[in-house]
Amino acid sequence: MLNDSFKEVIRSRHSIREFFSTPVEEEVLREILEDTQFTPSNCNTQPWDVHIVSGKKKDELSKAIIKAYELGGYSPDFTFDMSEFYDRYAERQKEHGKTYHETLGLAREDTEGRKRQMLRQYEFFNAPHVAFLFMPSFGDNVRVAADIGMYAQSFLLSLKARGIGSIPQTALGMYPDTVRKELGVSNDMKLLFGVSFGYSDKEAKANSFRMGRDPIESNVTFHD
Repeated sequence: MLNDSFKEVIRSRHSIREFFSTPVEEEVLREILEDTQFTPSNCNTQPWDVHIVSGKKKDELSKAIIKAYELGGYSPDFTFDMSEFYDRYAERQKEHGKTYHETLGLAREDTEGRKRQMLRQYEFFNAPHVAFLFMPSFGDNVRVAADIGMYAQSFLLSLKARGIGSIPQTALGMYPDTVRKELGVSNDMKLLFGVSFGYSDKEAKANSFRMGRDPIESNVTFHD
């Protein structure tokens, strides 16, 4: 029998783009991280190396990333190019961008407004906390990255189950040299992405839209 609470958690979770600055209670955050530690991984390697950044350090890191952005310090550990999306994958990406900007009232020609909103990513959308997900490098990294993805999903759902909002951000993986320097992380650890999290501002326009999902037939093939 399906636990209805799980169904509600996984189907109601969505990306939050405006947070209250109220911190998550330390004991609650530790419970969430303890939940997440039970994520499966290849050969039980548990390859996640997670850095939770809050308070003054978060503000310092935000300024450092924005400075790196302005100086062209783009240095991703893994390639990312949206122009490589094709067919329905590209359509979904464009549908998301269009819905997001229209919700915020940002016209295509409003380059300044769109830049300001883009920089909100590096301000963590005012979230009180941000988790940076680092990983060791093994082989082609595909299986390690898959483990980190499973860890992130566990983390997102554990947050949601406690009424805490979040947003996984590919953009936070674009300046790893800056993040490693600011957090004192070894160059051996590669940055995949980050997750901003905290209590959602439910009245914010940026949190008012939802993206749909294609029917399972578009992704799943059944074999008898």
